[in-house]
Amino acid sequence: MKKSLLILSLLFVAVIALASDWHTDILGDGYKSRYVEQPDDYSGKVRSTIIRKSAPCRRDRGVLYIHGYNDYFFQREMGDRFVDSCISFYAVDLRKYGRSILPGQKNFQARDLHEYFADIDSALAQMHADGVNNIVLIGHSTGGLIASLYMHEHPKSDIKGLILNSPFLAWNLGGFKRKVAVPVVSAMAKLFPNMAISQGDNTGYAESLLKSHHGEWDYNTDWKLFHSQKVQSSWIRSITRAQNELKHNADIDVPVLLMHSSGSVGGSKWTPEYQHNDAVLNVSDISRIGRTLGPDVTEDIVPGGLHDLVLSSPAVRSRVYDDMFRWLRNKDIFR
Repeated sequence: MKKSLLILSLLFVAVIALASDWHTDILGDGYKSRYVEQPDDYSGKVRSTIIRKSAPCRRDRGVLYIHGYNDYFFQREMGDRFVDSCISFYAVDLRKYGRSILPGQKNFQARDLHEYFADIDSALAQMHADGVNNIVLIGHSTGGLIASLYMHEHPKSDIKGLILNSPFLAWNLGGFKRKVAVPVVSAMAKLFPNMAISQGDNTGYAESLLKSHHGEWDYNTDWKLFHSQKVQSSWIRSITRAQNELKHNADIDVPVLLMHSSGSVGGSKWTPEYQHNDAVLNVSDISRIGRTLGPDVTEDIVPGGLHDLVLSSPAVRSRVYDDMFRWLRNKDIFR
């Protein structure tokens, strides 16, 4: 207990010492954000960004949202739904993503997913400094993988629950690529960490989201790219190592809500099916691996859901929020 309090105290001091002042966030409407200067890494200076909107009631309760790959926090409706339910909302733009990108940086670069733990710790320290001590993590896609790894390695923490929105628990690839190509690239990454690997150029998912195409959302396409950029071999290795650790050893000791669409869609071009299915991951993999993450996993299959469930059609995402809040009540997480 004393050790935990000491760690929290040190984290609090780190946040106060390294974070910039709060300013009005790009989302406006009560959202504030601040930068946290993190220790330099192999690419030079790095920072993360904390975004928050405080609830007007029950300020001891809060959620921390962790975005996915090629992403950042822009889902204002999600934050508002929590705040309207007396749950303060926090999000983190991880290093080299969104608000946190610095001039000259390579977007989304990572050699080990543990790099992001400092960004999460800083946000949690800020929440504690704000008096929020009943906390639930929410992770989407790669953020769901990171959040799961974090909870796996932080048993008996003060985080009360984990909500996973289409977590990236396995590569959505054919047998040869998954069993041969990914391990080979991961092994080569030890010697050639910056080797560029193409992801193809399927824009179907982006088209399903953007208002200028078939969706209903506007976001910064310099931060959430329309065309997929090449990834580095070290990023592939970092993802694979985290997935393997969870697949073989996960034992998350808090209640987990595992959410995903009822179906997946493929193909190189947009079709109407993109508006009703996960266009990024294989939902069977999410289900198969996600149900083994811990002793208390509730699976929620969402018909018609997109990869990011909270960006689905209005009726679908309304159901998603209802399911989240029902699960929080049923598990009595926010007492």
